[in-house]
Amino acid sequence: MGWQPGPNPGILKSRGRASFWGSPHFEYEGTGVLLTMARYIFITGGVVSSLGKGLASAALGALLQARGFSVRLRKLDPYLNVDPGTMSPFEHGEVFVTDDGAETDLDLGHYERFTGVPARRTDSVSSGRIYSNVLERERRGDYLGKTIQVVPHVTNEIKDFLAIGENEVDFMLCEIGGTVGDIEGLPFFEAIRQFSHDKPRGQCIFMHLTLLPYLAASGELKTKPTQHSVKELQSIGIAPDILVCRSEHPIPQKEREKIALFCNVRKESVVAAYDLKSIYEAPLAYHEQGLDQAVLDAFGISPAPRPDLSIWHDVYDRIHNPEGQVRIAVVGKYTQLEDAYKSISEALTHGGMANRVKVKVEWVDAELFDTDDAAPFLEGFHAILVPGGFGERGTEGKIKAAAFAREKKVPYLGICLGMQMAVIEAARNVAGMTTAGSQEFDHEAGKDRFEPVIFHLKEWVKDNETIARDVLDDKGGTMRLGAYDAVLTAGSKVAEVYGETHITERHRHRYEVDVTYKDKLEAAGLCFSGMSPDGRLPEIVEWQDHPWFIGVQFHPELKSKPFAPHPLFEGFVKAAVANSRLV
Repeated sequence: MGWQPGPNPGILKSRGRASFWGSPHFEYEGTGVLLTMARYIFITGGVVSSLGKGLASAALGALLQARGFSVRLRKLDPYLNVDPGTMSPFEHGEVFVTDDGAETDLDLGHYERFTGVPARRTDSVSSGRIYSNVLERERRGDYLGKTIQVVPHVTNEIKDFLAIGENEVDFMLCEIGGTVGDIEGLPFFEAIRQFSHDKPRGQCIFMHLTLLPYLAASGELKTKPTQHSVKELQSIGIAPDILVCRSEHPIPQKEREKIALFCNVRKESVVAAYDLKSIYEAPLAYHEQGLDQAVLDAFGISPAPRPDLSIWHDVYDRIHNPEGQVRIAVVGKYTQLEDAYKSISEALTHGGMANRVKVKVEWVDAELFDTDDAAPFLEGFHAILVPGGFGERGTEGKIKAAAFAREKKVPYLGICLGMQMAVIEAARNVAGMTTAGSQEFDHEAGKDRFEPVIFHLKEWVKDNETIARDVLDDKGGTMRLGAYDAVLTAGSKVAEVYGETHITERHRHRYEVDVTYKDKLEAAGLCFSGMSPDGRLPEIVEWQDHPWFIGVQFHPELKSKPFAPHPLFEGFVKAAVANSRLV
């Protein structure tokens, strides 16, 4: 569909020096309109975690765009990790990577998918990063010998982060992770309280998500948890302007009035958030409940521009009116937690929407056939996807999945480690390199006789600069991260999929296919159809005698959107549809 949401904000002209966060201040030029600084919406949560603050923030951003406003969304996480890059997927779900190489919370994926606004390094911060910055400043002597305290030094650091790019957009939506009352979140709540106090009246509002539990025994929705959550928020100096109440049942008017009365908000600002069949119903559902209107009313923006929700009606139609179904196996090692592959799951949904089919994703644990035949586990699927991952566990199963797809002519998409496993499979079973393996796990297992077709990447080029890494470097932030260019072979399957021969995609890995094996593998029939511009790093491989078998070193799922499906996922699902007619 190719829709690009949001108005053109004009030309951004840099002025002043970059802040500690590395982002210059901006002013608008050439728009013909004098724009004031952004209005801030702070999104908090209470009662329980996992209420859907990220989804609510993303949907609200999409609704504001539909009314013609420009937006940016940010996530502030209270955990002490510097970023989620070194956290287990079982702990935190997937790591979402930005173009500029930041490892961030998966909620930034929601933000991008709903608004189309590329996330940046300055859109995600944790307590760990905040404290790290403060301590670095203290060590440099920036505080001139003063005693370093949470207030004002930590809170000022958070406020500096919030102020980055405040003149770039009409609305800045800032989600605070965790729930009100969490001890680690207190500096963030204090910082946003101070920030709103520092700004002119009407420049900031607070939106609070809570839960209305339903007691089946009495047949009642209980408002008391919401009242206590708001009271907790008020005790630290924050009064919510809007309440978004999650509920499995319709909220009667009497309960809405009760919540409004005891939480000191307008009745129209009590917004219901019901469970949905698809997350992409959220913009329409929240609009129907009046969330975007409540936000504009809180800011005193009247008359409010009428929204154009045609794109979301089209998305809704594609989701709920498919013309068929395909079964796709995702063969991974974190299959017990779907959030570990959140962007892949959503990108497959987008590919289905583009082809007017429902994609039934089934998670297959690669360890199930590490030592057994893969066929009983993979027969009957219309396509197979092997995602990224780290470490040796499950890799033999992934190699067998690649072999099954190659031999049975089943459409295959290998992402990051999934590409590397396909290369090892080709080396072992087609090119005669029976001891082919990867330095990532073979050397750890004490295997001293193997051919490392996958090696530890020690050097690469980024923006005309050479970046060097060592095996013993810290794990956090030391991978090949962010957007890199690739050159595709004209006439290849992947060039046909993209419709061009020069692409830019996001990476997150520290091991690469060794280019010295390229000629031997190509002689066996594996085509290296995408390379880095300097020709040193393989980016894409494919079997040309296969209906659809592509492995990519990057993560295309990170750039897919419901209104702009990634071409690889659109093509992959299309191949699955074609295969479904043959099975």
